[in-house]
Amino acid sequence: MDMPPGQNMPMSNDTNSMMMQMSFYWGRKAIVLFSGWPNDNLGMYILAILFVFLLAMAAEVLSNQPTIKRRTNPLIGAFFQSSVHFFRIGFAYLVMLSVMSFNLGIFFAALFGHSFGFFVARSRAIALANQEDKNSSSVTLQI
Repeated sequence: MDMPPGQNMPMSNDTNSMMMQMSFYWGRKAIVLFSGWPNDNLGMYILAILFVFLLAMAAEVLSNQPTIKRRTNPLIGAFFQSSVHFFRIGFAYLVMLSVMSFNLGIFFAALFGHSFGFFVARSRAIALANQEDKNSSSVTLQI
């Protein structure tokens, strides 16, 4: 079936046929991650936006985790870093799949979630660096 560019593309299975949006659109009628969710329910759409925002924020926060201290057992440190990587990549893929719904609300939730997560992680890193500088300068003053 030939369709003009930018139009809905039919995807069919054995029991029914559904149309998949192939261009960005604005509206609450969407399918995000799961069939029938949030569909056309405003409350569920808001929940989907919040869910994508939190997933994107978590992915950014986990991508900027602090380094492991030298005294840590290498096996435990590697397991911890692998676990964090597992969840970070899983969250990032879920965000990517959500954005593939082509819904602008979901897209902006992902952008704002990544941005806010980056802000939180970098603010924490800067605060820790300033605290370490303050501690090291106070130690040198006492000597």
